[in-house]
Amino acid sequence: MNRDKLFSRYTIMSHIGYIPVGLWVIFTFILVGWVFFASFSTTSEIFSDHMFEFRSGFNFDNYVRAWNAQRVSVFFMNSLLYTVVSCTAIILIASPAAYVLSRYRFPGNTLIQNMFAAALGIPAIMIVLPLFGIATSFRLTNNRWVLMFLYTAMYVPFAVFFLLAFFRNLSFTYEEAASIDGCPPIKTFWVIMFPLAQPGLVILTVFNFITIWNEFFMSLIFANRPNVRPVAVGLFNLIQSMRYTGDWAGLFASVVIVFLPTFFLYLFLSDKIIKGVTAGAIKG
Repeated sequence: MNRDKLFSRYTIMSHIGYIPVGLWVIFTFILVGWVFFASFSTTSEIFSDHMFEFRSGFNFDNYVRAWNAQRVSVFFMNSLLYTVVSCTAIILIASPAAYVLSRYRFPGNTLIQNMFAAALGIPAIMIVLPLFGIATSFRLTNNRWVLMFLYTAMYVPFAVFFLLAFFRNLSFTYEEAASIDGCPPIKTFWVIMFPLAQPGLVILTVFNFITIWNEFFMSLIFANRPNVRPVAVGLFNLIQSMRYTGDWAGLFASVVIVFLPTFFLYLFLSDKIIKGVTAGAIKG
């Protein structure tokens, strides 16, 4: 009897917990839907009471105008370059480091892990002024490679800390079998252990992609020239220019264009993200 009461109480509490989640989903759906429909309207319709009637039809020219006239294509390609290169560099640097720290014992191992963990607590605002001073002295501001280097350096500590759990949970039998077959440690990592950590690598790449794609503060400081701006800074400048142009329909089309890559990335990799989170919490 007590077990039934406990089960019913747990069921009621779990259903109550769905209420705020459901409200958040509805609010997000309405907000994103409004922006999506506004991107196909005209500016006059957006500020009227009949925006959803589409009396002027679907204005696909908003996207053409946003892509070309408002230079969203430049911002889009810059962000794509920054994100792809940075995410690739983060994986190539963090995965071998996490593997060595998790599988080998040597003097300073714990100290290095603690240093990576401590680096997670350093906010970007504390180091941006020294970094900007160094970049200015070497005339490296508004340089794409400097921004990609900063993104890589900023997110490597989290990547190492995140991948440590995945490599710790892998069985040592794989390395023992490879060693018996004469496979050197470096080849063992890239051929055997690196693919086995795929769930962690996928979820880490998705998180880094979304974070770097939407990053604003560092890019505003180091990439404020129009030809090197990423999407976050580009949209910020578009919003500032709305007081002169008033092209709100083109602005909402720009927002949709910028939103689509992260949306599709999460849509197609959602199963792998869930598996990656689960794999990191289960002893392998």
